[in-house]
Amino acid sequence: MNSPGFFRHMAIVIYDSLLLLAALFLATALVLPFNKGEAFSSSQYFFPLYILSISFFFYGWFWTHGGQTLGMKTWKITVRTHDNKPITWLLAFKRFFIAIISWGFLGLGFLWKLVDKNHYTLHDHLSKTALFFDDSI
Repeated sequence: MNSPGFFRHMAIVIYDSLLLLAALFLATALVLPFNKGEAFSSSQYFFPLYILSISFFFYGWFWTHGGQTLGMKTWKITVRTHDNKPITWLLAFKRFFIAIISWGFLGLGFLWKLVDKNHYTLHDHLSKTALFFDDSI
């Protein structure tokens, strides 16, 4: 099974980020009335946790229900375990949060894909999941 290259992976990240952004706008619109229509302040810890949860469920739902986000479907890529099985919610949780850490270190976890012999990112290795070309399409 082949893993997509770095630039295709980044295209998927950008595509899915735009879709996630739209979902986060909607999620914010749903809770804004509970804050009297005002912006959330930095002392309100609910909102960042809420946004993080929405982001996780966005990716987790797609990954556990077919293994593809819309961006991945466009590029005919799927996320699976290293032994080619669908991922569970627990693996989706690990993959999501390790990917956030990968971004947090200036994207070094993603850049790891450029030097890895299997083209895996750091979170691919640590979560034992990876992106693969979808042979069924």
